[in-house]
Order: sequence, then structure tokens, then C-alpha cells
Amino acid sequence: MEITTEMLKTLRDKTGVSVMQCKKALEEAEGDIDKAEVILRKRSSSAAEKKGDRELGAGAIGSYVHGGEIGAMVLLSCETDFVARNPEFPALAREIAMQIAASDPKYLNEADIAPEAVTAAKAVFTAEVQDKPADMQEKILEGKMASYFKDMVLMNQTYIKDDSKSVKDLITEASQKFGERVEITKYARFSAR
Repeated sequence: MEITTEMLKTLRDKTGVSVMQCKKALEEAEGDIDKAEVILRKRSSSAAEKKGDRELGAGAIGSYVHGGEIGAMVLLSCETDFVARNPEFPALAREIAMQIAASDPKYLNEADIAPEAVTAAKAVFTAEVQDKPADMQEKILEGKMASYFKDMVLMNQTYIKDDSKSVKDLITEASQKFGERVEITKYARFSAR
């Protein structure tokens, strides 16, 4: 199948990935834009993992204030000033600040969850699964724990502007798009209520 300019433009607009990467994905997906998008997302995960040990030396602060009552700030870090000055990078920082203002996450990553919070939640949910079949209790408990903490962990939250993505997906896609390690370093949320 011939890969048209229109197909490339559509995929690039959806993903923000380079034209060459879009072309390779479309060729692999035999012209199917939806499959090509899945291929690019899969590649972005492995690309982000490879960049995981690189040093962060630059970044942008994004902020968002809603109605003068709720606000958030985020430090989105990257490796170079070149990426930090790209207009799309601070725009991404602002999007993440908006996510934080809207969702009020308690933790950045699962590793940040306080052990006491895990212990307390586990005690409550263990009591809830006692009447379930013994061989299913552990799996049900894991599901309840994941569900309970999902909205509290920023990286696991569903992105407020696209429910097919998580915040972690946004960061992974940014790493692929900019060709550098991208990471949320710090964030804060403020409320007048």
C-alpha cells in the first residue's frame, strides 16, 4: 500500500512523532493509521526505558490557576535547554499542572506511597475479600489496592483531556517526541477552599 502525505500528516498530528517514525510505523501497519499509532506507542515505551538513566539538566515550570481558587505548579525536567525551550515542552508542563489542579494527586509514583497508607488499605481490603474463594482472594485484593491508589498517584491517573491515556503515557510520548528523558520532578497544588 502507498503511504500518502495525508496519512503521514494525520498520524503526525495525532502523535507528534517525527515524519520518518510515522512513515516506518505506517509501512509496518500496511497503511492502517490506528495500528500505526499502537506501534508508535509501543516504541515510545521502549525508547523511554532506554533513556531512563540519562541526567536531567534542564526543564520548564508549568502553572495553572482555575477560577482564582485552585492552582498547581509542576517542574517538568528534560536533558537539554534545546528541548526545554521548544514551545511544546512548557505547553506540556502546563497540561500536567492542569491535571494536578483538577485531580489533586497525593503521590507522584507508586513508590512514593507511604508504607502506613498501604498497610491501612490492605487491612481494610483484606477484610472485604474474606468471603471470596481462597484461590481468588489475592488477585481481588491486588485489584482493589490498584483501584484505590490509582487516582492518588499522578503517573497512574487517566489524563483529563484524553481518557485513552495516562499521565505516564504523556511523559513516555514526550520522551519519544523530544528524543530525551522527560520526567515530572516536583509538583504542588494549592486551594483556597
